[in-house]
Amino acid sequence: MLTDKQSLLLCGLTASGIFIAGILDILNNFIVLTILTLIFFAVIGNLLYIKMNPKEDDKKELENQNDSI
Repeated sequence: MLTDKQSLLLCGLTASGIFIAGILDILNNFIVLTILTLIFFAVIGNLLYIKMNPKEDDKKELENQNDSI
């Protein structure tokens, strides 16, 4: 879904967005909250997607670790 760099960029964008909106006192604005919430859910959704669907290389590594035990 998203690469690591894209996830880090979105996390930084969310953190800086919350910081700047808080300083400018526009954090209660519906549009600002909606944008920040959508970015946050995109990052969380990407985390869940990666944990639920590991890549095939990761699956092979897990199988090799289980075989060696």
